[in-house]
Amino acid sequence: MNYLISEKIAGRILNDFSYEQQQRMLPEVVQILTQMNQVKPETTKGYGTINASGDGTYSSWREHIIATFAEEQADSLWEGWHSLFETSCLEKDVFDECYSRLLAYATYNEPHRFFIHGDFHQYNILSDGQRITGIIDSNGKYGDFLIDLATLDWHIKTHLKLDVVQIYQDYQQEIGMDIPNFKERFMGATYYNGLIGLRFYAKMGWNDAYYELRDELLSLR
Repeated sequence: MNYLISEKIAGRILNDFSYEQQQRMLPEVVQILTQMNQVKPETTKGYGTINASGDGTYSSWREHIIATFAEEQADSLWEGWHSLFETSCLEKDVFDECYSRLLAYATYNEPHRFFIHGDFHQYNILSDGQRITGIIDSNGKYGDFLIDLATLDWHIKTHLKLDVVQIYQDYQQEIGMDIPNFKERFMGATYYNGLIGLRFYAKMGWNDAYYELRDELLSLR
């Protein structure tokens, strides 16, 4: 049998801590996110999900999007997922509208290729209550790093009602980092994450979460 012995990361998930503690540590979370996302994968190629060779599975970000939401996805969690339009709260007209918006905004995301954690939120961030001690459970991809910010923003906004985007932009200004087309790229990232969320919530039967996210996505312009 194969086995691995490793040290555990100190701490608990960030969401276990009080509102005040999470609020105090959020600037550090933003700094870590910035450092992680600035890792340029120069020795690899491709976009989207990282495969066994260390490359992205697709030749472009748009190709990754199309594959992610394709109807035919044999041998995967999403095989036959279009049946959700008939068996769940997933609404085809809503999904198609958001998908159309995603493809429009994706034009701004496509030129950017960085490492993306893929599931960056307070349930995958560890802390000892004073500082951030680790980031876990990556669903690694290559693409626009604002995907991770959009993920964090949705969770922080939903659970803590804090403006993580403003904290993020303040830090970028502090370190002199310019992010061109920020608004458009962030919209593309939000629709990308949002469509994944809509489909997942519908599959899980989490109707309230689905309708909350649906209303937010449709209100965006």
